[in-house]
Amino acid sequence: MDDAVRAREAAREALSDIEPEALRAALDERLDAASMTPAVLTFVSARAVEPNVDLNGMATRAAGVQLIYEGLRLTRLLARDEPWTHLDSSEDDTEADLDILAADVLVSRGFYLLARTEAADHAVETVRAFGRDQTQLRTASDADRPALDGNLEVNICTLAVVAGTTAVGPLPPAALVEYAAGLANTRDGSFPPAAETVSESTVERIAALYRGGSGDDPVTSTADR
Repeated sequence: MDDAVRAREAAREALSDIEPEALRAALDERLDAASMTPAVLTFVSARAVEPNVDLNGMATRAAGVQLIYEGLRLTRLLARDEPWTHLDSSEDDTEADLDILAADVLVSRGFYLLARTEAADHAVETVRAFGRDQTQLRTASDADRPALDGNLEVNICTLAVVAGTTAVGPLPPAALVEYAAGLANTRDGSFPPAAETVSESTVERIAALYRGGSGDDPVTSTADR
């Protein structure tokens, strides 16, 4: 089983108790279409530090990172183009309501999965940073939308590396975090397939930066960069 399949199954399992059925179906549909880059980067980061890491045991962390990203990405889409503004009094707004509920569920369940891990504080800061960026977009007339929106992928890549490396070792050094940020290239506002973003060379680079920067000060939060 490859990392993307393992992560998708873990994410689905984490949402398996969600009701009503229509909401769970909407969540499953989003996961089916999602790039698993955040989750795969979590697996890869752990494997770079410890090649024999139990990937099945890592699945919860990977799913947590993925779910937080999917929830925030959906929130960003809704903030850009609020669906309720396109509806007239005769149209059903059920789908729009399901989307906002799905975003909340994805983020909260992702938090739950990471709550007892060393990545918990970074997960909180990722969401806080996202909120600050979206507030700035709404309130500042000269806000740089591409840069502020793109911070989500940068911070999620950081979270993935933190969640992966801390499963088998200490927090990653700053040099590794900077490298992770560089992996946050997106296509049309979201990650391309994981195979296009993360490769075996990524594992080697993460391992080298982790070992080489072991004496550096570790990253403390996504807001520090």
